[in-house]
Amino acid sequence: MRKRLFAGIGANILLLGIVSLLTDLSSEMMVSILPMYITSLGGTAFAVGLTGGLGDSISSMLKVFSGYWSDRTGKRKPFVFFGYGASAVAKLALAFSTTWGHIVGFRAIERTGKGMRDAPRDAIIADSAAVEVRGKAFGIHQAMDTAGAIGGSLLALLLFWVFGLSYRTIILACAIVAFASLVPFLWVKDVRREPQKRSLGLNFRALPGRLKYFVAVAAVFALGNFTSWFFVLRVWNFFAETVPDDKGAAIAISLYCVFNVVYTTFSIPVGVLSDKIGRGRVLLLGYSLLGLTFLGFAFLHSVAAYVVFFILYGLTYALVKGAERAFVCDMCPENVRGTALGTFYTAVGLVALPSGIIAGLLWEHVDSWAAFVYGGSMGLIAAALLLLGMRIWPKPWTPGCTLGESPSNVE
Repeated sequence: MRKRLFAGIGANILLLGIVSLLTDLSSEMMVSILPMYITSLGGTAFAVGLTGGLGDSISSMLKVFSGYWSDRTGKRKPFVFFGYGASAVAKLALAFSTTWGHIVGFRAIERTGKGMRDAPRDAIIADSAAVEVRGKAFGIHQAMDTAGAIGGSLLALLLFWVFGLSYRTIILACAIVAFASLVPFLWVKDVRREPQKRSLGLNFRALPGRLKYFVAVAAVFALGNFTSWFFVLRVWNFFAETVPDDKGAAIAISLYCVFNVVYTTFSIPVGVLSDKIGRGRVLLLGYSLLGLTFLGFAFLHSVAAYVVFFILYGLTYALVKGAERAFVCDMCPENVRGTALGTFYTAVGLVALPSGIIAGLLWEHVDSWAAFVYGGSMGLIAAALLLLGMRIWPKPWTPGCTLGESPSNVE
């Protein structure tokens, strides 16, 4: 069973998985408590949305540049290493924040590191796996990444609830783990290519037609898929009405752990499923499910409902995250894969900031349910647009079809 699972999966993918596991262990320790940390320093729902949206936006917009330059230089590893290192330094600075404005700035720097590393790292994964197991490769990497997320959220719960450590001390521990994640990366081998004098550049119009349409659909989806911090904040506020703040925070962190467990459990099976039935069908299910989950958060409020919706939220991420990246790789020639991934991330990142701000403003000036209705509506609209694309271009969305096999089959 183990041999079958890792068939065709090389050392690079496993090493990058270990690095991501440790990095996400660090990141999710921080993310699990960051909404409460922000509010403890005087921040509101708007501050939560601004911090999450700005960080994600900066991260995604930088990915096109790192992807582009990794294609131009023929090297991926230096960009990835710098990205992980910058994030570790920023997490250390976060521990010494004294206002929520500091958190906004240091979080943006931390996400800058993520923006530098993700597109070149994904290109290494794609370059290290044959096309017939590419979905599985991304699924395995995603599973190891989210295994770290499970450990991080559980560790945050343990340190906060059992040992009674402060938010600041927990974030300091995050920084230590982040620096440790750099060690296994030293053994990753760069999949070197000839420097590309010609590439897609930074021009969105130069993308293949089908990929350009998908990037637009993914951006619509991302416009409604605001930061998960609002889910944690919603649960914390709900339980704060009946239990002390620290216990409510512990419950919120526990449900966030449930999200990460489900996300990890289904990442590999969903990756394999996308190899068999096609990325489009998997993404259609994921986009639709997210829309319904957001609407559930808007109108149903009970312990049982929150458990169910955090499970569905985790399943949504398993369906969407790996399949989107693999789909982008399928629809472009391999010599510009880093650029295409970077362009995809940038398009998604451009809408991350307005997504967080819109959700925060709706939360503060209407009610929390309005933010989730907005997010759910955008998810269902993205699903409808994806279905339309599958009807306009039926062939590229079917199982086993790859658009990046040669320049002749790219519009």
